[in-house]
Amino acid sequence: MAQKLEKAKIQSIMPKRAAFDVLLNPKEYRLSKSNQFSEVAIPGLSAPLLQFARGNAQTLTLQLMFDTYDPQYAHGKVEKDKDVRFYTKQVTHLLKLDAELHAPPICQFSWGNLTFIGVIQQADVRCTLFLPSGIPVRATVDVTFKQFFDGAAETGMLQSANYTKRYVVRPGDTLSSIAAEKYEDPAKWRPIAEKNNIDNPLAIKAGQVLIVPAIE
Repeated sequence: MAQKLEKAKIQSIMPKRAAFDVLLNPKEYRLSKSNQFSEVAIPGLSAPLLQFARGNAQTLTLQLMFDTYDPQYAHGKVEKDKDVRFYTKQVTHLLKLDAELHAPPICQFSWGNLTFIGVIQQADVRCTLFLPSGIPVRATVDVTFKQFFDGAAETGMLQSANYTKRYVVRPGDTLSSIAAEKYEDPAKWRPIAEKNNIDNPLAIKAGQVLIVPAIE
């Protein structure tokens, strides 16, 4: 028995809407993720020190094909010679502001074991075949999804003082200013001094890497 073809699906999940199948599965897709780092220039060093600044949202890029002219593409599920824009609008409609969210809807693209939740950042429609009447019956849509990430878990971790961190000393820093940044209290500089065996709280230098311990 031939294995049933798994169709890729797109669904608005916030607000909840019915999913729809793509007419033809994509030939490929591309997942991209990057981070941003800030450079800390220290006089006398041959290169700047790098500090992690933030992560960028992951993106999913793919091309979808829609065809209402060729039966082998339509698989009998669409009306032959029907305006293909009826189907491409299912995708481009997800770029519009939702009345409930006051923003475009949060979508889910799923295909096999791939599940990607995000918003549609861009959708480029290209019509490539037309009836004599001018009605388009074949089109491709280049779609870019941008990851939806609420950051709740990681934001809490970044704001918590109960998490050991490393800190590169910048020009003009003091233990008090570091404590103010990391603990939100300049008076809590002593745990940093003790953890790094610093006897003189003024004796820190730019470029020095300090351990900022967790505190209760």
